[in-house]
Amino acid sequence: MTPPLSILDLATVGSGESVGDGLRNSVALAQHAEQLGYRRVWYAEHHNMSTIASSATSVLIAHVASQTETIRLGSGGIMLPNHAPLTIAEQFGTLETLHPGRIDLGLGRAPGTDQNTLRALRRDPSSAEAFPRDVQELQGYLGEQSLVSGVKATPGKGTHVPLYVLGSSLFGAKLAAALGLPYAFASHFAPDALEAAVAAYRSEFQPSEQLDEPYVIAGANVIAADTAEQAESDSQVVKRSRLRLLAGRGRTFTDAEADAVLDSPQGKPIMDMVRYSAVGTADQVADYLDWFGKHADADELIVTHPSPTLENRLRSAELTARATGLSD
Repeated sequence: MTPPLSILDLATVGSGESVGDGLRNSVALAQHAEQLGYRRVWYAEHHNMSTIASSATSVLIAHVASQTETIRLGSGGIMLPNHAPLTIAEQFGTLETLHPGRIDLGLGRAPGTDQNTLRALRRDPSSAEAFPRDVQELQGYLGEQSLVSGVKATPGKGTHVPLYVLGSSLFGAKLAAALGLPYAFASHFAPDALEAAVAAYRSEFQPSEQLDEPYVIAGANVIAADTAEQAESDSQVVKRSRLRLLAGRGRTFTDAEADAVLDSPQGKPIMDMVRYSAVGTADQVADYLDWFGKHADADELIVTHPSPTLENRLRSAELTARATGLSD
């Protein structure tokens, strides 16, 4: 049986679309996900990427929350070293106060960008080393007792916004286990350490005020379509886009050139990034997700629907929900 399903939305700005189009599409996807029975929708903090519009993550969550009614919304994740913990506590404390019981706060320690943008963010490259301490400071602001004498988050204090540690290595797994927090593994683009990280998290987990038992969320890519041929076609478009984004370096690839690179040894790292991908008809996707849930030892799956058009993303979400029993 497939674990509960959620969605990770990168607020994609597709070819020929404006940033405004991408943000409106995110609202449409969240509304659709709510109707279909998905558990939550998360948005990722990325900067200086022309095809991703979720850089002001808390602002986007606020907008989508105002356009939906029941579905949980959150960050997947906020890159905490880019921010002061107090600022994030105030932002998410505000969100929780306005939309009680609907807000999640997923946290990562990567910059979510390139080195030049990191400097533009006024971020100290060494700040990632303070991530464990910053998570605890943030937790204090959202709880009843601040760890910083004389400093309270308003809004924030007493909201107890649930925290999730995001990661793609044993570091995040061990931190989540030590703090007794849920752990979300980024297997949708960094699959290598999935099994080892989940095993370490489960074996080392210490119960906390937030969580009695370990809770694992694993990421996967899903492209469901009415025919296997359409799903494969959409999947190839997505792979080409990823190649152009990560390996283009100013070069413009034709589709034929992109396909040749993807089929070559040079394309193997990009192909490996999407190792955990369910591509096909609704039944094929459901079978894959059932397998992947067991393989990842996951309590919940968070899936991206990266099909190149909004229409196809909505259809992918719908077919997946129906085939896995979400919308029964």
